[in-house]
Amino acid sequence: MERTRATTTELIETARRLFGRDGYAATSIEGIARECGMTKGAVYHHFDGKIALFRAVFVRQEQQLAELIATAASETDDPPERLRRGFHAFLHACVEPQVRQIILLDGPAILGWSTVRAIEYEYTLKLLRQGLEAAAARGQLLAGDVTIRSHVIFGALCESGMFIARADDPAKVLSAVLDEADELLVALAGKSNPTIQGST
Repeated sequence: MERTRATTTELIETARRLFGRDGYAATSIEGIARECGMTKGAVYHHFDGKIALFRAVFVRQEQQLAELIATAASETDDPPERLRRGFHAFLHACVEPQVRQIILLDGPAILGWSTVRAIEYEYTLKLLRQGLEAAAARGQLLAGDVTIRSHVIFGALCESGMFIARADDPAKVLSAVLDEADELLVALAGKSNPTIQGST
């Protein structure tokens, strides 16, 4: 059992590196097996095929992204500021080649939006909803349906991430996108809460 788990982890991490570097289309099961010192058959023993392996890679990348966001948000106890820091952590991550390729570019195309959203709901979207609920509980956001709002904002963040990912110079457009994300939070908080208008 322990050996199987270790082998599966090795396959996922190796595939994540190759998918992130070369993209889904240019990465083969044979190439992943070769990098791991395994046969193609050994890979199929653990995963039904390339899509199944990519799904496991996508889940792991989402887990890591959620951990990154949670860590950034944990640096403050103020719910709106936690949201702002989480937004920034997510958007900064969109500049990283591995996140861009796996989460933003290949994920929706290979797995489909319904699968991608189901996975995101377990990790990054769940964090956003929890953050909005905490801010709303303190009266720090304008009144509204938290479930609907979390999906609307998450959609805006994902589209922003796609904009960054497809830019010729992602790092160059990041600053402007961060400013817009801050303005979104300011609007949600209303004029009575200037605390989230901090620097990027």
